[in-house]
Amino acid sequence: MRVLLIGANGYIGRFVADRLLADPAVQLTALGRGDDADVRFDLATGSPGALTRFLDAVHPGVVVNCAGATRGGARELTRHNTVAVATVCEALRRSGCGARLVQVGCSAEYGPSQPGSSTAEDAVPRPGGPYGVSKLAATELVLGSGLDAVVLRVFSPAGPGTPAGSPLGRLAEAMRRAMQSGDGELRLGGLGAQRDFIDVRDVARAVHAASLSAAQGVINIGSGRAVRLRDAAATLARVAGYGGALHELDGPPGALRPTIGHPRTESVGHRVDALGHHRTDALGHHRPDPLGSRGERTDSEHAAPHPYPDGCGSWQQADVRTARDRLGWRPRIALEESLADIWMEAACRI
Repeated sequence: MRVLLIGANGYIGRFVADRLLADPAVQLTALGRGDDADVRFDLATGSPGALTRFLDAVHPGVVVNCAGATRGGARELTRHNTVAVATVCEALRRSGCGARLVQVGCSAEYGPSQPGSSTAEDAVPRPGGPYGVSKLAATELVLGSGLDAVVLRVFSPAGPGTPAGSPLGRLAEAMRRAMQSGDGELRLGGLGAQRDFIDVRDVARAVHAASLSAAQGVINIGSGRAVRLRDAAATLARVAGYGGALHELDGPPGALRPTIGHPRTESVGHRVDALGHHRTDALGHHRPDPLGSRGERTDSEHAAPHPYPDGCGSWQQADVRTARDRLGWRPRIALEESLADIWMEAACRI
C-alpha cells in the first residue's frame, strides 16, 4: 500500500510516520515544507495542479494529512488549516489515483460542552476560537468533497514530544525548574479545566487503522475520560518524584491567571514565574503582546498567538464508541505512562 503522509515532521505526524513505517506492507512517501521531506511542497501556497501532477506520478492508495498550524492569527490559521486542505481535496479530485484521504482533525472543532457529558460525532460544532473554526472549515471541506475520506477528531494528545506550550508541557517544565532550584512549593494556576487526554502513539494507531478501513465521516479519537488538570499535575509530581507542595491559585472563571509554576522565592511579595513568562495562563492563553512565543512578529501587533489553542471551556470528553465499532480501535496507553514520558523529556532538558 502506497501512503502519502503530509506533515510527517509535526507532533502527531512523527508518530504516524513511525507507525506506518513499522508496517511492512506500507510504502511511505513524506510530503512537507522541510528539507527532510521526500518531496518539498507547501500546501498553503502551492497550487492544486502541481499537487495533482505529483499524485498522478506517485499514485498513492492513501493520503494522510497531519499538517496544520496551531499558532498564529486567524489569517495564518486559515491559510495552513483550511486553504491547505482545500488544496489537498481539489488535487485528489483532479487526480486519477483514487486515493483515500485520512484527515487529522481536532476536538477544538466542537468547542465547549456540558460538564459531565461525552461528545459524540453528531454533536453540533461550536468552536470557541479561530483555531477551532479553521479546523472545522477543513473538516467540512473534506466531508463535502465527494472523496473516500475520514476525519479523525483528536482530543488532547499527550505523551512523548508534547509541545512545551501545551498545559502538560508547561506543567512538566515548571516542575523541572522547581526541582532544579530546590523549591518546596509550586503554585499552579488554571488547573480546573478537564480534558480528554489521549496518548499520541494511540492516535498514530488510529490513523493507521483508518488508513486500512472503509470508514467515512467523522470519528472521535480520545480516551473517553475527562481528567482535571490538577489531577494530572498530582500524577506528574508523583512520577517526577517531586515532594513539594502543590498550591492552586484561585481566580474567577475565565480570568487571566498567572501561568503554571510560581515557586516561592526569597523575596517576599515577588514570585518569579517558573517558565520565565508573565503573560500566559495555565492553558496557554496570552495577554496582548507584539511578539509570539518564539520571538516572531505576529499578524497583529495587538494579539499574540495561542501556543495551545483550545476555546473548549471547562470540560471536554469524547464518546469513542464509533472508533471502537468502525476502526476496531481502543486506547491502550494510560495517562500516567504519557505523563512519565513527558517528564522524562523535561527532566533531560538543559
